[in-house]
Amino acid sequence: MDLLDRLLAHDAWTTARLLEQSRGLSDMQLDQDFDLGHRTVRRTFVHLIGNMEDWTALMTAAPIPAPSSPATLDGLRVRLDSVSRELAQLARRIQAEGRWDDLWTDTLDDPPRQKTYGGGIAHLMTHSMHHRAQLIHMLKRLGVPDVTEGDVLSWEGQLA
Repeated sequence: MDLLDRLLAHDAWTTARLLEQSRGLSDMQLDQDFDLGHRTVRRTFVHLIGNMEDWTALMTAAPIPAPSSPATLDGLRVRLDSVSRELAQLARRIQAEGRWDDLWTDTLDDPPRQKTYGGGIAHLMTHSMHHRAQLIHMLKRLGVPDVTEGDVLSWEGQLA
């Protein structure tokens, strides 16, 4: 497995694992306010997955998806699985075509700005990691047992 496939698979698996570990939480706990980031477990997942959807759409020149409501864990998991596949297909195509430094236009910026595919894809993975760290903190504070650390070696270990 090459590095790109490793990073993409780890990214999708870790977010999915945290979603699964959130299943024992009540709606009140999913929406409990914390003093960081997007302030709740649910809003953090919505932001993380929505950002993946928006940026993948932008990089493929597809329409930005309309926000989904309500944000159930089941619905978020379906969205995550879908966008993770789309992002992986895009990243593998960009890699195969040697287009990491080619530009796409981020029309959500005001004014719109050009960005590289390599920078955009790397941003998505590091952005997700940043918010997963916030989710890990919130889940631990909510008393969820054995919250995943989310590191690549733990992901790799479960493959064996």
